[in-house]
Amino acid sequence: MKIAVEGCCHGELDKIYETIELLEQKNNIKVDLLLMCGDFQAVRNKSDMQCMAVPQKYQEIKTFYKYYSGEKKAPILTIFVGGNHEASNYLQELPYGGWVAPNIYYMGYAGVIQVGGVRIAGCSGIYKGHNAHKGHYEHPPYNEDAKRSAYHVRALEIFRLKQLTRPVKIFVSHDWPRNIWKYGDVHELLKRKPDFQKDIDDGKLGNPFHEELLYYLKPEYWFAAHLHIKFPAAVQHESSDGQSKVTKFLSLDKCLPRRKFLQVLDVPHDSDKPINIELDAEWLAILKSTNHLLNLKRADKYLPGPGGRERWNFNVTNEEMNSIIEDFGGSLTIPDNFEKSVDVYNPSERNPPTPQTMTNSQTTLLCTMLDLTDPNAVFLGKDSKYDTSMDGNVDENVGSDNDEDDDVDDDTEYESFVADSDQSLSFLSSSNADDSIMSLGVSVNVSVDEKDNPAKSQNDSEEDSDEEFKAIMQKQKLEQSIDKSTSPSKSSASQSDLDDTDSELQEITAEQKAKRQLQLTSDRGHVELALPGSDDEELASLIAEQKKFQTVPDISVEETPSLVSEDTIPLSQSSPASSGERSDSEVVRATSGLVLGEDKEGRKRSDGSESEESPQSKKIRVKRNQSLYESGSEME
Repeated sequence: MKIAVEGCCHGELDKIYETIELLEQKNNIKVDLLLMCGDFQAVRNKSDMQCMAVPQKYQEIKTFYKYYSGEKKAPILTIFVGGNHEASNYLQELPYGGWVAPNIYYMGYAGVIQVGGVRIAGCSGIYKGHNAHKGHYEHPPYNEDAKRSAYHVRALEIFRLKQLTRPVKIFVSHDWPRNIWKYGDVHELLKRKPDFQKDIDDGKLGNPFHEELLYYLKPEYWFAAHLHIKFPAAVQHESSDGQSKVTKFLSLDKCLPRRKFLQVLDVPHDSDKPINIELDAEWLAILKSTNHLLNLKRADKYLPGPGGRERWNFNVTNEEMNSIIEDFGGSLTIPDNFEKSVDVYNPSERNPPTPQTMTNSQTTLLCTMLDLTDPNAVFLGKDSKYDTSMDGNVDENVGSDNDEDDDVDDDTEYESFVADSDQSLSFLSSSNADDSIMSLGVSVNVSVDEKDNPAKSQNDSEEDSDEEFKAIMQKQKLEQSIDKSTSPSKSSASQSDLDDTDSELQEITAEQKAKRQLQLTSDRGHVELALPGSDDEELASLIAEQKKFQTVPDISVEETPSLVSEDTIPLSQSSPASSGERSDSEVVRATSGLVLGEDKEGRKRSDGSESEESPQSKKIRVKRNQSLYESGSEME
């Protein structure tokens, strides 16, 4: 399956889809899936623009409204996470994910889905420590403080993602994981972004929540954006089972001329499954079992941890997953149940209405199926089970945020990347130089360059690539002094893992070198579709250097618990992990003010679980859920 990954979108859907279409036509390929790493800007009308945390002079409608209205349809299945420049009012209607337009899917505050058997997890927003443990109290109409805190990552999303025990192939975020710079060419990074030095020195470059997830989930790929630079890295994980794992990290730029904002790669998938989105049974079970932990208040609320009296381990058993699948009628394929709910952009509109809190039929349906809380329904007084005292937005600007980055520091007034004239390729260029580390199969690196040199040859690109690889290796040598905690015994034990990795990489490299290299040229610019076998050699060398001189930074996380085989039914729930699994900020013994779950008669239970239902009532409920989900309608 060919997956295109894009950095910051900033509403430029037309330009992104046009660029991908050009690649498909010129290289005779078909992109199956597009992943976007935030700042999507799902702006439907002028009211939505009032909910974006950008200066008013930068509030632009862009092109999403055309896809929302049906004027256009996304030509590629598109999945995205939220960033820090979003129409937050619309995205907050879909806290658990959903279609924002036909063929365009939002992953919610956090989520896990599957496409063609490939498991994709994601987390929206950026990190701000003073809001990390607050609830999702924000809702329209926003004050300036709430407009920004609405997209700040909350601890609950991280807590839920850390309940996953089954492998994740791809993780998508807007923020970088903290300290990811240690695993790439930090010297080149600082040469291009010297302002990053202070954040690196202060340990603040990146998201500490994402750092926990990186070492806990160990995904094969991690894609991000936010910092507006292309940056590859390879993270070598140590594992108690002796299996060496590598996370290939790639951050991409935003969609602008002379920027490297798009990457296409091959990812193996289940050829027996169609390329569509399926809900993930393990994730649905986690949402259901942790619903009582949802906080919709501005006050901090710390989540349960080891040593407390409240349940804190929500690892999912196969039996629980089978129950979820049964409730959904045996199929978790997401129905095409998108519905328009507001009027689309009208250029002549002078006084757009103030955005108001709204519910979304997709969220209502999922909450009905899983007995989840719909935050917007609570704010509208439609959910009497939740205590709304002290909820909502307040006027004081205590801890007000200034999240402005360099998203608006560029002149975005430029012509389309793809035109019908003979100069249609004049802005398109690419080089192998930054394809390093990301080559599992075919890798296409796309940037937009206004001043391509037509005399630049493929040999020049290869020389640039060699220089970059040398720089990365030099970086690794300089990084030897960062982490001196590696013991001789660990170094010796890890050598066998490295040998296995080298052998596998050599096989991949041999297979790639056997394929022919494709190159697309034009009069003024070029797009290369290459099979960079040297990248895998570089990856092997990079891993070798890291194995010899580095270990995974010591943070409060534990190795992923043993996986439960899909063809076995465990007798009990997975055993709890050690207290090291949670960061100090997440672990407390006293958890006052928690919202408790209720059983069918309204009796509260401390773990939020439901009382057992009779076989007859379960049969009726399953039949109802199947009918609801297949029709895509909501409960009246």
